[in-house]
Amino acid sequence: MTPSRPADTARPRHRRIATPLGLYLIAAEGAAVTGLWRQDQSRFPGPERLGPAAPSPDPLLDVAEQQLLAYLAGEREEFDLPLDLRGTAFQQEVWTLLRTIPRGSTTTYGQIARALGRPRAAQAVGAAVGANPLSIVVPCHRVVGSSGAITGYAGGIETKQALLLLEGALLA
Repeated sequence: MTPSRPADTARPRHRRIATPLGLYLIAAEGAAVTGLWRQDQSRFPGPERLGPAAPSPDPLLDVAEQQLLAYLAGEREEFDLPLDLRGTAFQQEVWTLLRTIPRGSTTTYGQIARALGRPRAAQAVGAAVGANPLSIVVPCHRVVGSSGAITGYAGGIETKQALLLLEGALLA
C-alpha cells in the first residue's frame, strides 16, 4: 500500500532554499514549520530532525519559501506560518518575547531577562536566543549586546547585520 500525502507530510521533511543571504534549510513536520537554519550556521540540526528532502510540491514548504524570499527582498514585513517551536519552558518564554520585538528595533539580552522577571538571567537568555530553531521567523537577530554592539549570531555576524539593515534597525 502506498502512503497517502498526509502520512508523508506527518514526518519531518526539509527543503534547501537559495537566498540573497546564502543557502537556508527550512524544516517542517505535519502542518507546521519546525526550523529555519542557514546552511553553515552553528547548531545546525542533525538528519533525524530534518528528515528527508521534501518532494515538490509541498504546500507548507512552498508557502514558507515564498514568504522567506519575499521577506529578504523587502516585500514582506512579517511571517504568517504555522510554527512548532520545540524547546524548554524557559526557551519558549524567550522565543515568545523575541516575536514581540518590532521590526526595525533591537533589544538586549538583559532587557529580555528583566522582562521575564529574571534580571540576572542575561546569559541564560543568550543561550535560549542562540538555540532558536527558527532564525529570521523568530527574530533573534534583533537582540544585541548591552552596549548596542552586534554580538553573536548562529548564522554569522554579517548575516545579522544584513538582516538589521534590511529592517531599518541599522543605517548603511
